[in-house]
Amino acid sequence: MNDVPLVITVDGPAGSGKSTVAKALANRLGLSYLDTGALYRAIAWHLNNHGISAVEGETLTNALEALSITLGKQGVCVGGHNVTSLIRSPEVDGVVSCYAALPSVRRKLLDLQRRQAILPGIVADGRDMGTVVFPCASCKFFLIATPEIRTQRRVKEIRERGETVSYQEVLEGIRERDRIDSERAEAPLRKPENSLEIDTSGMSIEEVVSRMYEIVANVVSL
Repeated sequence: MNDVPLVITVDGPAGSGKSTVAKALANRLGLSYLDTGALYRAIAWHLNNHGISAVEGETLTNALEALSITLGKQGVCVGGHNVTSLIRSPEVDGVVSCYAALPSVRRKLLDLQRRQAILPGIVADGRDMGTVVFPCASCKFFLIATPEIRTQRRVKEIRERGETVSYQEVLEGIRERDRIDSERAEAPLRKPENSLEIDTSGMSIEEVVSRMYEIVANVVSL
């Protein structure tokens, strides 16, 4: 009997389909799903709401030390309050990369993320899962899509929540997030070694998940 958790990482830029396919793949494999984006969004939401700038310093350090954040089946909680429904707003979209680029924020979440890797295993999506958090993962994927396709997906997601947003606003936001994520000094977005790149631009969710499932099955002999 295998006593080592199966760890599958799914990295990629905003809007590439990471969260959707990672969650579906986890369900298909009977594994837990680690939504790292929700953790970073929760921290960004909390700090931004309390007027704490995305700048390293004593104020940020003290705020992070006092911050209690947990992730469970019901979503992500900050200070004991479930904020899952509050962290997917355009406002958080606009600030999350700035906070996520800070070394102190990434250190705050590193151990929490790694502790989620328990039997039978997890599917973790993010921007540094296969490079920093789980460099020895059994299977690594890197999803990409054109900025235009990613924008269409994000606009659809936002409008389905009943919010109003322009295509151009979202496109500019995605391009800026790409720049920040790729240029940050701490754990920049990049394709992990030994990872399979999948362009999801012209693929359905089911097509992407099925392809990933076949690859995982071959690697771990499901």
